[in-house]
Amino acid sequence: MPGPDSGVQTEIQSYKHNGKLHRVWESTTVLKGTKNVIIGANDRTRVQESDGRTWITREPAICYFHSKHWFNVIGMLRTDGVYYYCNISSPFIYEDGIIKYIDYDLDIKVFPDMTFKLLDEDEYELHKRQMNYPHVLDRILYNNIDVLIRWIRQRKGPFSPEFIDQWYERYLTYR
Repeated sequence: MPGPDSGVQTEIQSYKHNGKLHRVWESTTVLKGTKNVIIGANDRTRVQESDGRTWITREPAICYFHSKHWFNVIGMLRTDGVYYYCNISSPFIYEDGIIKYIDYDLDIKVFPDMTFKLLDEDEYELHKRQMNYPHVLDRILYNNIDVLIRWIRQRKGPFSPEFIDQWYERYLTYR
């Protein structure tokens, strides 16, 4: 199935392993859409949590999704630099005009100096027990954390110095 066309607005839906909707970003502009990669951008977009709470993102963000990797990357453009929030997740699917993935709790936060921190290990362990994550899934997720850390250290893909600037400039042409 082909990806979305550049310039279209799409919703992003995050689910949990048990199939329950976790979080929804209401509007993201697709900057590049293929069957394997979607790059999108949003700024001050409304986000709805599973408990009904809503909030608005604070800054422009470039989102990177891949159909073969068990993570997605959000580069947030702040006044003191680019911060990255990396969700350890299933590869995305694009279905019914919506980007969808399963969130597996673990996250890596990357700071402008490219130092990083693994987050939410306690939440992952709790959900792993509650939702009976299979052992093979645990191995897949931790192997993808290793891949993600290599990408960060090598400044590969969305972590390359020009990636965020290039895609943010493209985003501005749609505003």
